[in-house]
Amino acid sequence: MTTEFLIPVSFFAMIYGIVYVFVRRKERITMIERGADPSIFKKGSQSPESLKWGLLFVGIGTGILLGKIFAAYSCLGEEASMFSMICLLGGLSLVIFHFIERSIRNKDSRQSE
Repeated sequence: MTTEFLIPVSFFAMIYGIVYVFVRRKERITMIERGADPSIFKKGSQSPESLKWGLLFVGIGTGILLGKIFAAYSCLGEEASMFSMICLLGGLSLVIFHFIERSIRNKDSRQSE
């Protein structure tokens, strides 16, 4: 049942991603042709956002793994243990991101003074 659901969702997500990349590229080229500064497209400016999503997905993946292990060795059902571990570790990863982002902001504000 899970595979029957994931295949169409993955397919449409892939199509959306491809279209998004092409539209974004065309938009950037148009902005540069109109005289926008190319430095606004630097990858470093998106680093905290990428870090947040990366930590979240690592937390969710770890939650899935620990949920499976917890379901095998406890009396809880698989759904309950998977859901609890995913939420717990996904939330924990966002809290970790908050502290990392705060330290980055403090470091940047000290350097600008």
